[in-house]
Amino acid sequence: MGVKLEVFRMTIYLTFPVAMFWIANQAEWFEDYVIQRKRELWPPEKAGKHVIFLPPEGRGLDSCGHD
Repeated sequence: MGVKLEVFRMTIYLTFPVAMFWIANQAEWFEDYVIQRKRELWPPEKAGKHVIFLPPEGRGLDSCGHD
């Protein structure tokens, strides 16, 4: 029982990271899901044909964190 359990655990330990890397590196899935979700959460503000990303509230456009 001990050897079979260790083989099973080692299979899980190796399969899970490999599967996650494989899923994360699917370009089509990334474009369809992740980028669409990002646009839902943070929609870009449009001015004409250019996309403007505004800073968080309370920070001006000229502040760069230096005094």
